[in-house]
Amino acid sequence: MDKQRIAAFGAALHEALCERKTIAPLTEQAPGITIEDAYRISLDLLERRVASGERVVGKKIGVTSKAVMTMLDVHQPDFGYLTDAMMYSTGATLPISETMIQPRAEGEIAFVLNAPLKGPGVTNADVLRATEFVMPCFEIVDSRIDDWRIRIEDTIADNASCGAVVLGDRGVNPREVDLATCGIVVELNGEIISTGAGAAALGSPVNCVTWLANTLGRIGVGLEAGEVILSGSLVPLQPVAPGDHMSLVIGGIGRASVRFA
Repeated sequence: MDKQRIAAFGAALHEALCERKTIAPLTEQAPGITIEDAYRISLDLLERRVASGERVVGKKIGVTSKAVMTMLDVHQPDFGYLTDAMMYSTGATLPISETMIQPRAEGEIAFVLNAPLKGPGVTNADVLRATEFVMPCFEIVDSRIDDWRIRIEDTIADNASCGAVVLGDRGVNPREVDLATCGIVVELNGEIISTGAGAAALGSPVNCVTWLANTLGRIGVGLEAGEVILSGSLVPLQPVAPGDHMSLVIGGIGRASVRFA
């Protein structure tokens, strides 16, 4: 795909983000689109956000659990970028009626790095050494694609469908908790709606961060000290609406909560 079409798709996605509207799937508009094309569009979208004043603070890994793969009919992981405009603390109220289009919430584990990581050749041990702490979090995903009719190329181009992040109440040393077996319980409006475990994300959230470091390393991009890395959902996506309240607890790690307005 040539540079002009990459830029046109990046501009269309940025306009959709700013104006809270959706566009037809890119895989329908450009049937020959490749994953490489989609990541180039994602970077174009990111550059437009940075030009408008946002700052990159981390990265996210998406589509890591079988539940999410099945729900979205997307069957391999992807990644996107986090900016400061996306970040919230536990207990926050997110004005989704003003900022999002078709939001869904998922519970996961965030890694906060204190050392850089750059593949190829990054191991799980390297990830643990470079992680200052892990935290519970919500990722609120949102799609600028009509009715979530996405294939892998659509979600990659759309910054891995990222919307907002709500970080939890504390950070924990990743060596002090079994990240594969820790359990998660998610509540919506006071009722349990899903449960899961760390193993839902490619066998362990650590595997996800290792995958990301090595995948980015192949294109010359690293994970930087201080970045927040979302390791992927441990439970099915939950559509949310103004007035909803969600909370989660991850065993040995902590809690997070969010209200939607």
